[in-house]
Amino acid sequence: MAQHVKVLGVLHIIYGSLLVMVGLVVFLILGGIAGLVGATDHSPDSAVAIPILGGIGGLVFVILLAISLPGIVAGIGLVQFRPWARILTLILSALELFSIPIGTALGIYGFWVLLKPETEQLFNQPPPLSMTPRV
Repeated sequence: MAQHVKVLGVLHIIYGSLLVMVGLVVFLILGGIAGLVGATDHSPDSAVAIPILGGIGGLVFVILLAISLPGIVAGIGLVQFRPWARILTLILSALELFSIPIGTALGIYGFWVLLKPETEQLFNQPPPLSMTPRV
């Protein structure tokens, strides 16, 4: 099950990173459109449209960033077998069920991996000596 936990962690990192990239692309496209409108059209209507386009792009980016950062953090924690990452990923798996189709598959896989008794034992073990902090 340790391999499944690592795979789940990597999948969460990839899924979160893809969401951040989608948000960045939306931000760049809408910002580019706002720049083109500002450079080519000098009517009063364009003065109203430019901040709206940029604001929508920025808002979409911030929302997708806020949605994807917990998944990236949980994925990093899963790869390192941190106990808090198991709980966070279970919560995220429940929320991902509504994101059809990729999020649903990731949520179901997350429940399948993290709710097994042998997986719970993996997270209850003390960290290996290489991971314990030295004083």
